Amino acid sequence: MHITANGIAINYRLDGPEDAPVLVFSNSLATSLAMWNDQVERLEDRFRILRYDNRGHGATPVPEMEGPYTIQMLGEDVLGLLDALNIEKASFCGLSKGGMVGQWLGINAPHRLDKLVLSNTASYFPNKGMWRDRISMATVDGIPAIAEASIGRWFTPGYLARADTEATVSFVRDFILETTRHGYLASSIAIRDMDFRKELNRIEVPTMVIIGEKDPATIPEYGELIAASIPGAKIFVVPDAAHLSNIEQPDIFTKALVDFLED
Repeated sequence: MHITANGIAINYRLDGPEDAPVLVFSNSLATSLAMWNDQVERLEDRFRILRYDNRGHGATPVPEMEGPYTIQMLGEDVLGLLDALNIEKASFCGLSKGGMVGQWLGINAPHRLDKLVLSNTASYFPNKGMWRDRISMATVDGIPAIAEASIGRWFTPGYLARADTEATVSFVRDFILETTRHGYLASSIAIRDMDFRKELNRIEVPTMVIIGEKDPATIPEYGELIAASIPGAKIFVVPDAAHLSNIEQPDIFTKALVDFLED
């Protein structure tokens, strides 16, 4: 379903009882709302779950004549979506880029949040050259090249080597390939340029930071810095998981999420 919010047509999906507490899931770079299927399957009986596709990702189109994104713009998309759906307040769980959006919301719109979960994310990337390289790869070689490089960072080698995970890895590769080039490039610039380090101490919403034990994309130190900077923040480390810890270890991830939200 699409709804106009913050000036764009955002693709979204609602699952779960209408009278249940609202939980918003926000995606990583080059993914669609389908990345949260495992969580919806496990939680749709106890939460009203809102998922959405970011600008230029999944079934949310790229508006015409659009330049680079900022994390603020992506955060305002979330607020616009909540307003359009008449949702006053919700808990928010964002992974990677979604976690960066969550940081912006925690700093700038705490009155719209019940609880905040920041998963496999960073508040700042010191290696700007890494993002220049990824932007160059997407520009020159296209999204298929990005897909293969991403898969190697998003899952542990052990997970990729298992026969029973081939379908899941293929599923993830497909939604990377669905991402528009502009959506990827514009979002990469937003990630490259963000820096919340000096503002994290303003977050007063109850917060949990989830870290993938073997995440090479947003290394554990990045999550530890976020947790140390937010008053009272909790940390949960997902064992034997790389970047998409919610997919690689869905039972462990989801239990930690529920324990925090219902505490």
